[in-house]
Amino acid sequence: MTKKLTLYIVALAGILTVAVFGSYKEKEEKLPKIDNSSREVLSQRVESVTLSKSFDLAGEVIPTKIPDIRERLERELLRNSYYHSSTVMNLKRARRFFPKIEQILAEEGVPQDFKFLAVAESDLTQATSPAGAKGIWQFMRGTGKEYGLEVNNDIDERMHFEKSTRAACKYLKKLHARFGSWTMAAAAYNMGGSRLKKESTAQKSKYYYDLNLNQETSRYVFRIAALKELMTNPETYGYYLDAQDYYQPLTDYSTIEQTTTVEDLGDFASKYGISYRQLKVYNPWMKSARLPNASGKRYEIKIPNNKY
Repeated sequence: MTKKLTLYIVALAGILTVAVFGSYKEKEEKLPKIDNSSREVLSQRVESVTLSKSFDLAGEVIPTKIPDIRERLERELLRNSYYHSSTVMNLKRARRFFPKIEQILAEEGVPQDFKFLAVAESDLTQATSPAGAKGIWQFMRGTGKEYGLEVNNDIDERMHFEKSTRAACKYLKKLHARFGSWTMAAAAYNMGGSRLKKESTAQKSKYYYDLNLNQETSRYVFRIAALKELMTNPETYGYYLDAQDYYQPLTDYSTIEQTTTVEDLGDFASKYGISYRQLKVYNPWMKSARLPNASGKRYEIKIPNNKY
């Protein structure tokens, strides 16, 4: 009985095997034949950038005839050219922030190219770095306070667009006076004036492109220059945005002068017919849910005119 059962199972397995492979072969014969002999692995066209013109930062020429310098600039141009989502967002945000930044830079006597430093620092967002730097200009707490920004548990003017831009200009002018060039001022903005002075003295050079610095600062000036090139000539690098694609400046607001404590910013927002979220979008420097003001300081609070 056992022998017959075994033979039966073997026979059944054979029949099923033939059926399965026969079915698979039949389906395979019905599939369209694809000729992969001349097909690329990925259907895309990726090209290098062309450094066929001169480049400068704040009027100071980048010596791209030096192979090392050329490669470092090319690296940042390639990285940002093919970092599509970030580059598109930077282009869109620039329309919102650049007009005011350009105005303040002109008033403060700082070259217009330094608006691209803000892009390199924060992508034009109110970012917070792992080290604790905050805002569009990425001020550390101590540096922000040194340049007149109020920073405490309730107020952080590193997130105040206009005030932090003025502070960044003051800082950059001080660095320029110390190091004698805008390129070195940019490098010092990234790594700190004391550290750059130490490296400059040890390496016997005051010229950024001759210095062997840490990786971040070695790339920093080239990143700013690459962002300048890319955002000034976006279509050259394949970026096409229509007028309606850009984010417009937040200029439709009224200003309220506040000289007393506001205990509840939610109630304050309701009083002016706006949401708490709107209040924070227009005034990101107000950190907490209240605005203490025991000293009677004058704060200017933006109230959007569009009530959503």
